[in-house]
Amino acid sequence: MFLSPPIRPLIRVCVCFTATTQQVSNLSPSAHFKLSEGMADDEQSQLTRRRTYNVTPLSLFGVEVSGIDLRRPVERETVDVIKEDVARYRLMVFRGQGVISAHRQVEISHWFGELDCPFYNHPASAHPEVFRVSNDEHEGCVGVGRTGWHIDGSFQECPYSHSIYHIISVPSRGDTVFTPLHEVVESLTDEQHSRWDRLYMVADRRGGLVHPLLYLHPVTGKETLCFHTGMVEAFIWDYGSPDARRTEPGEIGEILSDIHRQIVRDNRRHVYSHKWREGDFIISDNLAVGHEASLDTQLPRSQVGLRVMHRTTVKGTHRPRKTQHTSGSSR
Repeated sequence: MFLSPPIRPLIRVCVCFTATTQQVSNLSPSAHFKLSEGMADDEQSQLTRRRTYNVTPLSLFGVEVSGIDLRRPVERETVDVIKEDVARYRLMVFRGQGVISAHRQVEISHWFGELDCPFYNHPASAHPEVFRVSNDEHEGCVGVGRTGWHIDGSFQECPYSHSIYHIISVPSRGDTVFTPLHEVVESLTDEQHSRWDRLYMVADRRGGLVHPLLYLHPVTGKETLCFHTGMVEAFIWDYGSPDARRTEPGEIGEILSDIHRQIVRDNRRHVYSHKWREGDFIISDNLAVGHEASLDTQLPRSQVGLRVMHRTTVKGTHRPRKTQHTSGSSR
């Protein structure tokens, strides 16, 4: 099985199952196209008028957001626009938010639905629905996110719809890396796509729930992945058909390595490495964006300073399912 690079053993590891208009005038034509993709001109114009904050494209996908203070009450219409933007851009990085309280983070997270409580609540966590992670076991759960590329809650019947991250204490090093899953799928050759389309992931907990590796995102309708390269018991070929077959141990490692290679191929062109700044607050479409914590996130406090992050997860409402479009269809 493919595993992330090893890290030094730690005393305890908690494993996560755990107003202005849009500034588009200075964007390059290609960046502007990505922001407006799939939108009619009048729809784009209406959204621009409704938006009360600024968005600027990040290097690969997603947007950086400025001109809004999430610590203060946000108008209902602006909340609705943020929700639309998260669905469209998948990753929204709100800069300069200072320190948002755990209670306020929970309030913001509830914009997207009911929250799921962490499987372990660290004594330092200020709220039962906030998962507190750190590089210091006395300050939060350590080793989190270091089991490989994944989406959160792949072992749940309905994986989490959104993940929300807020950095409380910023170390000198320790990126979180994200990947746009639709682009990863689109980069597959026809042969690879046919192979992945036959695969179903068996989770290593919750009684071994089975999910298709490839399926359509329930909101955007774009092809995406349900996966975890570090928490999988097996795969099943052609699940639900007379030819269904469970993978042999050697096959599992080959498949996981294949997924990892596809994400980091071509000099990591499908990887956005987020370098945290004070006050960063990220809202991610968990069903459209894979991620993992870089090795540096677990460097000792004495070397890089204290790292503390608060994460909340929104309960999913859709079970990954094959449709006629995704099952055995041409691309």
